[in-house]
Amino acid sequence: MVTVVCNEASGGGRAGRVLPKVARRLHEGLHDAELHVVTSRSYEDARDLTRAAALTARDGDIVAVMGGDGMAHLGLNACADTEATLAIIPAGTGNDFARGAGVPGSVMEAVEALVGRRTRVMDLAHLTNAAGGRYVGAVVSSGYDARVNRATNDIRLRLGPLSYGYIALRELAHFEPLHYRLTLDGETRELDAMLVAVCNTGVFGGGMRIAPDADAADGLLDVTIIHKASRATLLRLLPQVYTGGFVRSPLVERVRARTVRIDGDDLFLMGDGEEMGEVPGRVECRPGVLRLIVA
Repeated sequence: MVTVVCNEASGGGRAGRVLPKVARRLHEGLHDAELHVVTSRSYEDARDLTRAAALTARDGDIVAVMGGDGMAHLGLNACADTEATLAIIPAGTGNDFARGAGVPGSVMEAVEALVGRRTRVMDLAHLTNAAGGRYVGAVVSSGYDARVNRATNDIRLRLGPLSYGYIALRELAHFEPLHYRLTLDGETRELDAMLVAVCNTGVFGGGMRIAPDADAADGLLDVTIIHKASRATLLRLLPQVYTGGFVRSPLVERVRARTVRIDGDDLFLMGDGEEMGEVPGRVECRPGVLRLIVA
């Protein structure tokens, strides 16, 4: 059984436009499988459709989500700890989890990967706070990065991955370092920082490599801390985040941990580009809970 749940509005309607071509190729390539293609009317509808497909899946069944990072987030939360294998057909603007996890970057390349059915078993981050518990595939953000993410979600002007960079520059004009209280595998620290990113895979913000050597199958979370810096210094670092070269700065600290507790002043949490509620939050690596179709 292969179930495809498509958010037709993703990518400015691009997902809906290419869906007929995707469906034709899947019908041709998956001749030994039963194929169901459904479209969602809302975020809640997409959540319910993916969850229902995952909960009824048997070993070998595939739940494919077609859209952007929001659909990927719903898909991994639906399929984690079930018999379902997740496939992502990236038709949104950022596609950060797909990129960091090894899913092909184009719609039709991802469709061919689904036809080929090559899988990997990977870890996920699990975030728990007052809002509940959810899996996060890419990055839990909490500082400057979270503010940029929230503002990017709120703007009407859509520039694809460039939206994040545009808002990053705008937000920098009035951003001040934040006070954090962190607990990393039981060791508590207090510090002022621009951001603390807790990463499962290493890509966010439309292609920014915040943890360039993150391994989503090592049983550990990669934590990137950018310590207190002037706006001018952060401005110089921003372009290097797209290449990962920023990690050479003495302002950048990288650690690995199994669990991270985030608390502090004036902080909120974002994960996979979605609102995750307030601090304190506990992020735990959950090893090997997701099977994913990859290139």
